[in-house]
Amino acid sequence: MKEKLTVVKVGGAVVEDDEKLAALLRDFSAIEGKKLLVHGGGRRATKVAAALGVESRMVNGRRITDENMLEVVTLVYGGLVNKNLVAKLQANGVNALGLTGADMDVIHSHRRPIKDGVNFGYVGDVERVDGQRLHTLIETGITPVMAPLTHDGNGNILNTNADTIASETARALASFYDVTLIFCFEKKGVLANPDDDDSVIPVITRADFNKYVADGTVAGGMIPKLENALSAIDAGVKEVIITLATAIDGHHGTVIK
Repeated sequence: MKEKLTVVKVGGAVVEDDEKLAALLRDFSAIEGKKLLVHGGGRRATKVAAALGVESRMVNGRRITDENMLEVVTLVYGGLVNKNLVAKLQANGVNALGLTGADMDVIHSHRRPIKDGVNFGYVGDVERVDGQRLHTLIETGITPVMAPLTHDGNGNILNTNADTIASETARALASFYDVTLIFCFEKKGVLANPDDDDSVIPVITRADFNKYVADGTVAGGMIPKLENALSAIDAGVKEVIITLATAIDGHHGTVIK
């Protein structure tokens, strides 16, 4: 029987909130067994970019990463946010190691092609995650903390979506562990009624997902999030949970199966 591994993805909003972040890291540290943390940091990047006089440009909520912005996100994600998380986890008794995809070549990407006239710049679409190397690290008692940066093998760092990194990393580790992937969300889970924060749908299967999309229960940005989750399940991840950052114990939120 495989050992359990928990992959937790935390977004930039929680990273920016000292109180919520402290609580999340305490809860993450209390998770039994092996674990891995993936973080965002978009809000901090926007703030630092503004202070440096670098304009933040977005298309459909996705950041355009030109050369100047690439320097900012590398600085913020790979340095400021990542190393602060590592230091805070060490204070919680977790032997954490901060990584980008370039470190040990754990995540290899290609630059996103121009599509519909939009050039996202130095943005990476993941090609492969080296699960074996991450497994080797984890087996030595280290908890990887993954920044949303990858590389193309030609010397270029690429800004990469943190949800995708979490999903692809969970999939790559599914052959070594029973993987639970937890996405921290600003709501308690996937809601049957967006105006009722307590209307959490406890379980969603692929059949449920198709029904909810057809009747409009699931719409907008939740569709790609759930598609991502279901593709992780198809690739061998045991379960995906969408829940509040304050409820990552595996007993709350919406479970995708």
